[in-house]
Amino acid sequence: MKWKAFVSAAVMAGILFAFTPGVDAHVTVRPEQSSTGAYEKYTVRVPVEKEIPTTEVELKIPDGVEVVSVMPKPGWEYDLKKSREDRTISVTWKAKDDGLKVHEFTEFALIGANPDKPGKVSWKAHQTYEDGSVVKWSGAPDSEQPASVTEIREGDSGHGHGDVAQESEEAAGADTDEETAASDLWPTTLAGLALILSLISLFRKKA
Repeated sequence: MKWKAFVSAAVMAGILFAFTPGVDAHVTVRPEQSSTGAYEKYTVRVPVEKEIPTTEVELKIPDGVEVVSVMPKPGWEYDLKKSREDRTISVTWKAKDDGLKVHEFTEFALIGANPDKPGKVSWKAHQTYEDGSVVKWSGAPDSEQPASVTEIREGDSGHGHGDVAQESEEAAGADTDEETAASDLWPTTLAGLALILSLISLFRKKA
């Protein structure tokens, strides 16, 4: 009886694990690595952690990164804050309607010109909710509210404007490969579950 209970618990745990999606629990900026001098597409992923909608997201632009363009987002408007030197120091997206609802997430995108020197750049973000509360994603990597970090590595000096489209296509191809790999796991997973269920049935008959 104990053995059957153990196997049943293992099956349930496996099923729950298989169907639990991995989701970033905070505002993140990707990619985590890029090249010096590159014109990179940066994607800002914003989840809703509270039981109320997110209505505004402000992204602080790290020193050395120059904003080239911002991708329009249906249902949202954006505002660029400039310094005295006319450099974009933050981008703020504001919802035109009810905003990002509970259990939803969205992504914003911009093209940034990377620094010419290698190093790490920190993306600090402020997430505003419907009740006016603000969550500041600006802490250290090991904090409860970390800021995203991109490592800028020494790269090809010829990396320029035209590479952005190519990188986007490569990224799309990588996503497709990941989806294919994930779908390929299903037959193996189902076969494993079928084997475990067969063992349970066998032990029940012997009992």
